[in-house]
Amino acid sequence: MKKSLRVGALVASTALVTMTLAGCGFSAPDSGASATEINFLVPSYDDATQGLWQDVIAGFEKKYPDYTVNLEVESWDNLNDVVTTKIQADQAPDIMNGGPFAGFAADDLLYPIKDVVSADTLADFQDSFVSASSVGDVQYGAPLIASARALFVNTDLLSQAGVAEAPKTWDELLDAAKKIAALGDGIAGYGMPLGSEEAQAESAMWFFGAGGTFGDADAITIDGVPENLTAATFMQKMIQEGATEADAGATDRSPLMDIFVQGKIGMQVGLPPTVGQIADGNPDLNYEIVPMPTEDGSPVALGVADHLMAFTNDGSKKEAITAFLDYFYQSEVYVPWVQTEGFLPTTKSGATTLGDDADLKPFLDLLPSAKFYPSTNPKWDATNAAFKSLMGELAQGKAPAEVLAGIQAAADAG
Repeated sequence: MKKSLRVGALVASTALVTMTLAGCGFSAPDSGASATEINFLVPSYDDATQGLWQDVIAGFEKKYPDYTVNLEVESWDNLNDVVTTKIQADQAPDIMNGGPFAGFAADDLLYPIKDVVSADTLADFQDSFVSASSVGDVQYGAPLIASARALFVNTDLLSQAGVAEAPKTWDELLDAAKKIAALGDGIAGYGMPLGSEEAQAESAMWFFGAGGTFGDADAITIDGVPENLTAATFMQKMIQEGATEADAGATDRSPLMDIFVQGKIGMQVGLPPTVGQIADGNPDLNYEIVPMPTEDGSPVALGVADHLMAFTNDGSKKEAITAFLDYFYQSEVYVPWVQTEGFLPTTKSGATTLGDDADLKPFLDLLPSAKFYPSTNPKWDATNAAFKSLMGELAQGKAPAEVLAGIQAAADAG
C-alpha cells in the first residue's frame, strides 16, 4: 500500500521520503556479520514511519540486549530496486516490509513464516489473510497492515428518498439508488467509478459479491466464470437504469468521493480515510458505513495487505528474526504501530483491541470476510491494467461478456 490510512485524523498522506539509518546499507551474510544482528528494510508510508520503527526497535533491543536491528527506510518507489540490488550483491535484508513476495519465494529466498514465528503468533493472523500471504500451501508473508472497503451511505438522502435502511442486496441497492437519483438536483444514487484510477477495485466488490473471482496464483479467471458475468451484467443494469453517476465508465474514485462528501451521491464504496475526508470536508454530513451489498446479502469485502517477509540468507539469523517478529506482533507493540500509521490490524487480537473504535469497527468487522486480488500471479499487473482501461466499456453499452473476454485476453497476453 502506498497510501497511509491515518486513524484519528484519518488523512491519506503521500509523503514518501527516502531515509537510511544505521549506516549506508547491510553487510553481506559472509562478511562476519553477527547472527544477532538483524538487517531490516522497510518502505516509508508517511513521515511517521521512521520514528515508529525506531520506537519498536528500541523496545526490542531493551528487552533483548544481545540483539541489534539495523533499520533502512526507503521510498516505495525505490524499494524494489533497492532490494533487487541487495540480493544481487548477496546482501539481502533479513526482514523486509513489502507487498509482493511470490518472486522471492519462487527463487527460494524466504523462510516459510511458520519457521520464524511462534505458534501463537502464527495462529493470531486473521484467517482471511493467510491465503493472500501464501504461495500454494506455504505462507511466506506475515500480514502486516490491512485495508478494507465498505459502503458509505448518505443517511439524509436515503431518508429523503423514502428508503428505510441501507441496502444489503443488489436488488435493494438498485431500488434505493434509483429513488435517490429521482430526488434530482444533480444527485446520483450510487457512485460507480469505472475510470482508470481503480476500476479493478470497484469491479472486485461486485465480482466477489456474486461469488466470483479474479483467479489465483496459478490462473487469472475473469472470463468464463458465470458469477463474474452475473456481476458485470448487474453493474451495467445499474448504469443503464440511471442508478449511478453520469459517465460512470470515465469516472475515477477520488474525485467521485469528493462529490459524495459534498452530499451529492447517495452511496459509494470508501476506505477508512474517507472518514477523515468527511470530517475535514463536510463534518455535518450524516452517514453510516455498512457492508457492500451483494447478490444474496452475505457480507464480503475487498482486502489489501502488506507483509513482513524473512530472507534465509545463510540461515544464521533464524533465532534473531523469530525473536523480533514475535516481539513486534504482541498487541501492546503491534496495535499502537498500526493505529498510528492509520491501517487496520491483521491479527485477531489487534481487531479485538480496536473493536471499540467507532470509525474502524465497520472495517474491522469485514476483515474475516475479506477477499484479495491474485497479486501473487505474474499476470496480475496486466490484468489490473486491463480492468482500468476496459471495464468502463460497460457504460458504453458493450456486452458484458465481450468486456470480460477483452480483459481476459489482455491478462493472458500479459
